[in-house]
Amino acid sequence: MRADEVRGLSDEELAKQLEEARRELFNLRFRASTRQLVNHREISRAKKSIARMLTVMRERELAGV
Repeated sequence: MRADEVRGLSDEELAKQLEEARRELFNLRFRASTRQLVNHREISRAKKSIARMLTVMRERELAGV
């Protein structure tokens, strides 16, 4: 998900997407440890997606102050 798409989400939707992304990262790490993960780039993509969401959440927090 791109940054402009993340910024378009409401706070509740953003929190829900963040939870899903973290669950996805957990599953990817689990699959990697059991050698079932074919494309290891998915882990870094999931991490970057989580970072984008956290950045937008922090921007909103600072803008509200």
